[in-house]
Amino acid sequence: MVKNSPMARPKDQQDRRNQMVDAAGRAIAERGLSNVRIKDIADQAGMSSGSVLYYYPELDNLLVEVHRETVERYYQLRFEVIHGDASPTDQLATALAAGIPGDPDDLTARLLYEMHALCEASTAHAELMSSLFEREVSLYISILEVGVGTGEFTISTSPDEVARVLVALEDGLGLHVVSRNKSVSPAVARGVLRRCAIELTGGSI
Repeated sequence: MVKNSPMARPKDQQDRRNQMVDAAGRAIAERGLSNVRIKDIADQAGMSSGSVLYYYPELDNLLVEVHRETVERYYQLRFEVIHGDASPTDQLATALAAGIPGDPDDLTARLLYEMHALCEASTAHAELMSSLFEREVSLYISILEVGVGTGEFTISTSPDEVARVLVALEDGLGLHVVSRNKSVSPAVARGVLRRCAIELTGGSI
């Protein structure tokens, strides 16, 4: 039997890939996408640049994995928090608050905005951005439809249209937060989003 085989087991390989994805996310959030280098990712992961390149010869393949993992983490967090509330009004209030970064250094939010820059040149990144948008819209639609049914919301257009407006507003306001616009703090952004939601739904949010 051969001992000390240089071939890593599949689980070990996946663990290393996950480690590199996490490290790349931290490096991007810290240095910015345009400034990040393989060495930065390797340093964050505590390994050599050669090890990173062994698993990800093309940097964009690693960036796609970072984008995918960030999308899943962001959406699952929102889904779990929102569905912990009982009424549509409470769910909508939680959804609105969760849609704005807590501070300019919010890792997940910073990564999502950084990845937007890759969407024009990359189909994979564009699909990830679009899929997150549609999933967030669907989340709002499910809340709004139930709220209309219970009489908590009165919508003059359609739940789909209101949901798309709310997600677009989140994206725009959140960008100002992570860009450190002094006029748009998280509290200010949440206030603007909440007031718009009240106008659009007629609810007491």
